[in-house]
Amino acid sequence: MKHYLVGIDLGTSNTVVAYAPVAAADSSTRANAQSEPRAGAIRVFEIEQLTGLGEVSAEPLLPSARYQGAPGELAADDLRLPWSASDARTDAKASTNAKASGRAVTGRLARTLGAQVPGRLVASAKSWLSHAAVDRLAPILPWGAPDDVAKISPVDASASYLAHVRAAWNQRFPHAPLEDQDVVLTVPASFDDGARALTLEAARRAQLPKLRLLEEPQAAFYDWLYHHRDSLRAELGDSRLVLVCDVGGGTTDLTLIQVEFPGDDQPGEPPREPKIARIGVGNHLMLGGDNMDLALAHLAESRLATGGARLSAASLSQLVERCRVAKEQLLDASAPESVPITLLGAGARLVGGARTTQLTREEVTRIVVDGFFPQGQADEMPRRSRAAIVEFGLPYAADAGITRHVAAFLQRFAGPSREALGVSSTETAAPVPAPVPDTLLLNGGVFRARALADRLAGTLGAWRGAPLNVLQNDQPDIAVARGAVAYALARAGHAPRIGGGSPRSYFLVLEEGADPNGDVKARGVCVLPRGTEEGRELHLDDRTFALQLGHPVQFHLASTVADTAWKPGDIADLAPADFVRLPPLATVVPASGDASGSAAAAHERAVKLTTALTEVGTLEMHCIATDDPAQRWLLEFALRRAGGAQAAHDSGEAQGGEGVPRHPQLDAAIDAIERVFGARSAKVDAKEVRRLRVQLEAQLGARQHWDGPLLRELFGALWERAGKRRRSADHERLWLNLAGFCLRPGFGYPLDEWRVAQLWSLFDDGITHVNEGQVWSEWWTLWRRAAGGLNAAQQQDVLDAMTFLEEAAGSKRHKLPFDPAKLAPADMIRLYASLEQVAAARKVEIGERLLQRLQKPGENHQTWWAVGRLGAREPFYGSAHGVVPPETAAQWLDAILALDWKKVEPAMFAAAQIARMTGDRSRDLPDDLRDAVLRRLESANAPPSWVAMVREVVALDTADTGRVFGEALPAGLKLIGV
Repeated sequence: MKHYLVGIDLGTSNTVVAYAPVAAADSSTRANAQSEPRAGAIRVFEIEQLTGLGEVSAEPLLPSARYQGAPGELAADDLRLPWSASDARTDAKASTNAKASGRAVTGRLARTLGAQVPGRLVASAKSWLSHAAVDRLAPILPWGAPDDVAKISPVDASASYLAHVRAAWNQRFPHAPLEDQDVVLTVPASFDDGARALTLEAARRAQLPKLRLLEEPQAAFYDWLYHHRDSLRAELGDSRLVLVCDVGGGTTDLTLIQVEFPGDDQPGEPPREPKIARIGVGNHLMLGGDNMDLALAHLAESRLATGGARLSAASLSQLVERCRVAKEQLLDASAPESVPITLLGAGARLVGGARTTQLTREEVTRIVVDGFFPQGQADEMPRRSRAAIVEFGLPYAADAGITRHVAAFLQRFAGPSREALGVSSTETAAPVPAPVPDTLLLNGGVFRARALADRLAGTLGAWRGAPLNVLQNDQPDIAVARGAVAYALARAGHAPRIGGGSPRSYFLVLEEGADPNGDVKARGVCVLPRGTEEGRELHLDDRTFALQLGHPVQFHLASTVADTAWKPGDIADLAPADFVRLPPLATVVPASGDASGSAAAAHERAVKLTTALTEVGTLEMHCIATDDPAQRWLLEFALRRAGGAQAAHDSGEAQGGEGVPRHPQLDAAIDAIERVFGARSAKVDAKEVRRLRVQLEAQLGARQHWDGPLLRELFGALWERAGKRRRSADHERLWLNLAGFCLRPGFGYPLDEWRVAQLWSLFDDGITHVNEGQVWSEWWTLWRRAAGGLNAAQQQDVLDAMTFLEEAAGSKRHKLPFDPAKLAPADMIRLYASLEQVAAARKVEIGERLLQRLQKPGENHQTWWAVGRLGAREPFYGSAHGVVPPETAAQWLDAILALDWKKVEPAMFAAAQIARMTGDRSRDLPDDLRDAVLRRLESANAPPSWVAMVREVVALDTADTGRVFGEALPAGLKLIGV
């Protein structure tokens, strides 16, 4: 039985829980179906947590922080909580990845310890959930911490906070376990479906599998509505459009809500409830209190760091925590003139090595108030920059001006806003480009500072030409959790409910291609328009997909918050500026699922797609068999590899409707492949085998222009004939060459994961013609080209195999059944450098070995390319947490700087990769070393793009991306993060 309605705000900075007895709602229902629950029914749950060593207190805020203790640092008795350790750690995954000899602490004590000891605090896990450029299921936090610090994934960190909440709740309410209650968990409105799915996974790992998701700005407004439910017309009667601005620790979340009252209330009748609907949400904006703390920390760092050197990532993290406390003091109404900031030393110099500076009230006003809430004009848009801001590995917004982001948001929804306010475009006075809402609700811990709340309200009032109605929110820290409970009450009919349906429109990517400038152009079909209500299933009846049975099927999606009124089935150009790519949706249609027994049915199944917005608040898609609607398969987001690449075209295996046109000469090319790798009766001579590649280029054009769809079609033709590759050395060499070329870079196209899995089945078999050096060369090249599609375990197997062969070949009494000189060591070296999923320690071993080889005269200059890729600060496809430590990369760079780059051109590009600026100080090299590389690059007349990548945070152009990979990438396949 459900005893309570529970709301959980899993915040970037703090986790808050509120609740209301179900009995309160039930009793009000029995008394009067139109009445409200009794006043004060919503309460904040005080969470027991460690506030000091051996000290436990119940507090309304649980800091979303986790301290990864060193072995022997923290005694078990000092960390004892009212519940047992087994109950607190409700799921092994929620608190593992910490070494058995160390102990983890959650909550206020964790934050205190993290401010004292650098490099052990896990913070901002929620921000990492939305960062698709890293593996959010991998143990990567604390970001930039030394190897001896136990790591945890962003999902597991989030799960540990929820597990703590669950244990504390169950300790207090043993008769009503949290997992059995009606739970609402809040997320940023700007979270895409991948981040929402990861949030649900964190809840599942904390043994909270059944809950609903609610957008945080809506929750804040629900809280206000609930507390003013008896006086809505008086408080909100003159309002038509409410802007909810929620600035938390990690994100700025913007939402527009339209309010309509249905005429005047009549005497003697119950007050008429307003019609409330959300009409717009903002894009994901990683900008909040964390950025303010970081800006202050940069100022303090400039005074504390000796000799102009930058602090380590761990020391900066400690400094940020201290600046956060100082900021709150200096923005208070009774703020002192200044606050001391002390940075402790490390190890034995913890106290003796301490350094102190002062932050003044004037500096905080200038940096935080003026810097993040500038008093600009309504037509000032966010400043675009080629450089992204990255700190602690997170891609923060390039422009810190929150008011400029608000201006852009209002301009984006100018049409719906005018309609809500009842004004025409001609009535919007210049220079205001978009109507300004008449009402403002501020939420988030940032707005505890009255100076920030007043600045934003004043700026919007200046744009509007009249003050806004600012809705009172005295407790922005807890409003979202309380609002989640109010939402649960509204669902039961005991409070006004916000309508509006899906905040974004979803599109199925139909096709992509590159224009002459290399920019990706894509088209998509609308599968769920913005505004679709929860639970309404939409059928994409105008498209049929033929799905192979027993094969994984992927569909690539994009979403947009634009207010365009699309309908299901509408085709749109997916402009990169307006559409956000989502992780692919995948499923496997089982081969046993069809009972027709027909020959065709044994290979494929005709299906249609349906979509719906679930009650949880996430997109749900199914494949439904056309001949039996009772058979349906759920498409689930594939999250671990999300963000590695953008899809190119819709695949041939899951293609319907218009699809991607086949190359007109594809059938002829497949015939040519069949002649060489088909039946023996063709009697193909060695000369014809060797000419196959030339023949394919004559039919299809130069192979560097073969695009994604054509390459994968050719790979399919080659894979069907893989068994014939062993006929001769020429056959094997050619098959390996073509297969690898057609599958490069091993990811980025629908079903590549499946293709690489097929290819991997050949690895243990090895090659047949082991005494042919060219066959060995193509064997290693094949795996280099497909390495991006191999998982970490497979890459480790490749590495182990190569290591074994090299060690055996180096032995005087080797027992290899072939001449070791045929192993093609140059190609092995390039493959070594392409294994980005292996542990950083193994990369260091490989790099050190290559540097020793480079001391020998006549060593291949391409070895420098390999060293550059191994030491690169920005991986080509791997997660950023797996790069070689900057101390090691700096040593390698010293060796490269000692060379004459005019004679060894690959060393120049290697230096640029190793010294590349990422903005993440846990990966970047010291400034003086990067400056030395810059001077050498400029004196050597290096390409401007190489200089730029060392000087600032930039994306590589197409040519340099291909140089990193080792050859040109397929046309129309654009990679993210390289």
